[in-house]
Amino acid sequence: MKKLLTLALMLVTMLTAQAQNDPYKAEMEGFLAQERTIYNEYRSLYQQQSQQPTAEGQARMEQLEAQLEALERKQVELTLRIAREQHDTQLAVPYIKNAAYSLSFEQLTAVLDSTAAYYNSPELASVKRIYEGMKKRQPGMMFHDLEMQDMAGNTVRLSQWAGKGHYVMVDFWASWCGPCRQEMPNVVANYEKYHQKGFEVVGVSFDQKKDAWVNAVQQMGMRWPQMSDLKGWKCAASEAYGIFSIPGSVLLDPQGKIVAANLRGKALGQKLKEIYGE
Repeated sequence: MKKLLTLALMLVTMLTAQAQNDPYKAEMEGFLAQERTIYNEYRSLYQQQSQQPTAEGQARMEQLEAQLEALERKQVELTLRIAREQHDTQLAVPYIKNAAYSLSFEQLTAVLDSTAAYYNSPELASVKRIYEGMKKRQPGMMFHDLEMQDMAGNTVRLSQWAGKGHYVMVDFWASWCGPCRQEMPNVVANYEKYHQKGFEVVGVSFDQKKDAWVNAVQQMGMRWPQMSDLKGWKCAASEAYGIFSIPGSVLLDPQGKIVAANLRGKALGQKLKEIYGE
């Protein structure tokens, strides 16, 4: 869930640098205050569930996730409105910067309008970098090959699986990434359900320590191929696929063409059901 990746940064920022006459500040800070309350409960519950999972706890976590996602949508809507209404000022800059990881490719295209007065703001350099990265994994593009090592130290290439007649999800993750570990049971469940129908997953780890990588794979029951160059954020996949936050993924069709990106949670299962018919 994108919100869990960006929430902490957004809560720290809290728009403190905004001008006092900002007509949007109170509304946005209201959303952030609600998020802080919900996220604090979510984090506490997540720790409890890790120690002693219960059905009630899981249900409550799902409710909190839905609330966070609803608030994220409201923030995105407000950010898009600010960008439209403040086209000729600099006021939209911090809002766009804070929301960058929550905006879709189409939404980023809209706010990064080269005719806007804020377009050349140095503060948007990171947002433009995210946008250029997203261009590399848009549906319709062919996969970029990667050459790394598997957990046994053998050299492997993504093209050993991609474009070989089956759907392949390239999963970008790391053992140290909390949201990655949180999402992994969902990936495992979908892999177990659809692998016999031809679905494959290839894990691309952004780890730097081999032991941590291997141990995480074993602990979480990830029975699909794995590869890594153990370079962390300097991983070759970061440049090839424009990956600046994880978890992330691209789903490739049997010919190796990207058909979707960043499928997580229910969206992954829904897409696979669409493909395999059940």
